Amino acid sequence: MNLILFDDHRVDDLLPLTFYRPAAMLLTGILTTARRWEILTGLQAKYSTRAYLQPKFPFQSKDDNLLINGRLVANEAMVSRINHLAPGEALRTHETLLAARTTAVVGAINDLLTEQMEKATEISDEIPILIQNPWDLFTGNDKSIAFDFNLLTKGRKSHPISKTNTVIGPHPVFLEKGVKMECAILNTFNGPVYLAENSEVMEGTVIRGPFALGEGSVVKMLAKIYGPVTTGPYCKIGGEINNSVFLGYSNKAHDGFLGQAVIGEWCNLGADTNNSNLKNTYETVKMWSYTQQRFVKTGLRFCGLIMGDHSKCGINTMFNTGTVVGVNCNVFGAGYQRNLIPSFSWGGGHHPFSHFNLEKSFIVADTVFKRRNLLFSETDKSIMNAIYLWCKEKANY
Repeated sequence: MNLILFDDHRVDDLLPLTFYRPAAMLLTGILTTARRWEILTGLQAKYSTRAYLQPKFPFQSKDDNLLINGRLVANEAMVSRINHLAPGEALRTHETLLAARTTAVVGAINDLLTEQMEKATEISDEIPILIQNPWDLFTGNDKSIAFDFNLLTKGRKSHPISKTNTVIGPHPVFLEKGVKMECAILNTFNGPVYLAENSEVMEGTVIRGPFALGEGSVVKMLAKIYGPVTTGPYCKIGGEINNSVFLGYSNKAHDGFLGQAVIGEWCNLGADTNNSNLKNTYETVKMWSYTQQRFVKTGLRFCGLIMGDHSKCGINTMFNTGTVVGVNCNVFGAGYQRNLIPSFSWGGGHHPFSHFNLEKSFIVADTVFKRRNLLFSETDKSIMNAIYLWCKEKANY
């Protein structure tokens, strides 16, 4: 069987986080949605996504294909239903195709998805978990961490925890090989703590689970972490962080508060950057919707910052409640920043934004990739160029 994770018509609702990736590559818990489905199905994922992303996330069709919506987060009920799909069967909820089992994909996959939608069985006995908005990544992170923790650690034994650490609470702590942690305090009353390979928790750190630290990531000294918090691989985090997700390769290494936030890849938050996560009026927060081109109600009283890939901010940056920063931004300047910062913007605060040159974006990306011993490839460059041209044509992108 061949696993295909597809982007549907709602993928743009997840911008700016899906500029540089299919929806299935978003981090929800310890794992990306794609990696979770790979483990559960035993199959290597292929992707049906935007044309400019397809070279990096290849598509392949075979005689027997299992198509799963890239926004669908696995839970026990959905895994059981999908595992029992026979060839020609499909599942839907309202106007969303969840999964289908098909023969070889002939012609445009969107036509196939429409065909499968028309004959799909309506799910009525359980509610699928679909990522519908960027803030869903942090609001559902506690359940995703718990699911992934059980998936990854069942039947396994944690590497030993140094006696210099203090652990309280009923939930487990799991250390993969190569973890460094001394003189930290872990509180697991609200959920487990998972530390991936070669990650490090420096001395004096206080962590309240649920918490997941990605491979090679580092928690700096005296950090205060209020779960649920997740970092992807090779992040550096410090200061005070509450209910946030770092997709990977990003840094908030210094003091400052980050709460109810999602930070994309290749981002850097300068020292003493802070975001507000609660309005002084205690009203529910609105955030920018790229598809509706307006600020929409999140239904959340606590909602902080969404930052797209390759964006950076200077020291002492202040982000308002419910701020959306696009991709490839360089944000700096005194005072509170705007609630919407369009992609490829330079400046901020009391000063008008100027345009962040594409060639400069290439240079910055190449530099930060090399710092992680990675190659900013021609494919990566082509993707950035495509995003730049798209954003240049559209207002507020």
